[in-house]
Amino acid sequence: MSQPQPPTQEQLDAYIRTRLALAGVDLDLLPTRPDPATGVPTRDQALRSLRSFVATVPAAIAGWTPQVSGAPAAAYAQQAAPPLLYPSITEAWTGKADGR
Repeated sequence: MSQPQPPTQEQLDAYIRTRLALAGVDLDLLPTRPDPATGVPTRDQALRSLRSFVATVPAAIAGWTPQVSGAPAAAYAQQAAPPLLYPSITEAWTGKADGR
């Protein structure tokens, strides 16, 4: 199985603009030229920074799990694998019900 290709710059830009639009943020309101008096980032600077963040940080966050040992290990195991709402249906789908 081949590894998925990383998104292109245009795909990241579209994703970022869409997520910001859903949150009510419009990057087009940022200036196009730097303003040393206010220090407000330009549209390109903000998009470049967001592109760098989206390309690196979420994957690292998604793969992180705390190292748990001792007393809280059982509580963490329950959170990491919560109980199923309908275990009988899931067991039937996975073939575990046949062993009964």
